[in-house]
Amino acid sequence: MNENKSEQELQTENLANQETSAVEGGELYLSIEEQLAQATQKLTEMQDSFLRAKAEGENIRRRAMEDIAKAHKFAIEGFAEHLIPVSDSLYAALATEAGDAKAFKEGLEITLKQLISAFEKGRLIEINPAPGAKFDPHQHQAISMVPSEQDTNTVVSVLQRGFLIADRVLRPALVTVSQAK
Repeated sequence: MNENKSEQELQTENLANQETSAVEGGELYLSIEEQLAQATQKLTEMQDSFLRAKAEGENIRRRAMEDIAKAHKFAIEGFAEHLIPVSDSLYAALATEAGDAKAFKEGLEITLKQLISAFEKGRLIEINPAPGAKFDPHQHQAISMVPSEQDTNTVVSVLQRGFLIADRVLRPALVTVSQAK
């Protein structure tokens, strides 16, 4: 009987060991399920963060495009405000009765000063080379070459003034250039 008890004890121990292994395996199984749930939750959070960041980027891009459109639309507003007094002066000159030519010329000179002031405020710089100045193909456009006592490739006369806006040529000055005799 001792042998039977021993066998029974051994069987009981084996069953107990198997149950312990099953419980440990179950814990292992639960641990993997928990890890999967945590990973799934983290993935969901990261996807949500990604979508929010993407939407924020699109909103920033859209707002930037709107700001650029507004800047283009209203960029000339300040310059136009400086030109309004010039327009007022010209309308006032047209409304006056024909009179003294000297007074008319003085009015035109005042209006021209207003226009030049508006140009300066709008960063529009006049290109008006003096006779004898070196011809600059970046700022001048030669209309003709004439024989002259001046050095070759110098400005003889200005037919039309040019303009720069910032450092960019808006319109080159139209000039005649000296030619070697």
